[in-house]
Amino acid sequence: MKLLFEKATIEDLDFLTETRIEVLRAANKLSAGADMGDIKERTHSYYSKALCDGTHIAYLAFDDNQFAGCGGVSFFQVMPTYCNPSGHKAYIMNMYTSPAYRRRGIGYQILDLLVKESKGRGVTAISLEATDLGRLLYKKYGFIKMDEEMKFPK
Repeated sequence: MKLLFEKATIEDLDFLTETRIEVLRAANKLSAGADMGDIKERTHSYYSKALCDGTHIAYLAFDDNQFAGCGGVSFFQVMPTYCNPSGHKAYIMNMYTSPAYRRRGIGYQILDLLVKESKGRGVTAISLEATDLGRLLYKKYGFIKMDEEMKFPK
């Protein structure tokens, strides 16, 4: 197995959109028949803008021409705080490893690329949501559970 990790470009737009839909189906335990048309359209639009303006980066992993995994990070700005004086934040998302490639360190390598890129941009506030499948990976990397955050229900 010879893995190649590539930073996605706008040329990867359609592939990124398809992998995002695959990730959402897996993470939400959706059937192949679940209608993802609206999400697919919005995802395509998001990537079209965010890849060009630098508010999102993604990495893709391939074993020859076989897709092995992916991950992305969205960058955004909030008001400065005591703990985050710049207000720059990064949100890691869309982490996925194809079932045939799991437990080989691919997710860890992608996560490392995303964290390093975030830190390279001066971002110190990096967060993510973890599925049961990914929680161990993030903990191993050094992420800690947040107790302060809350969300408003639908």
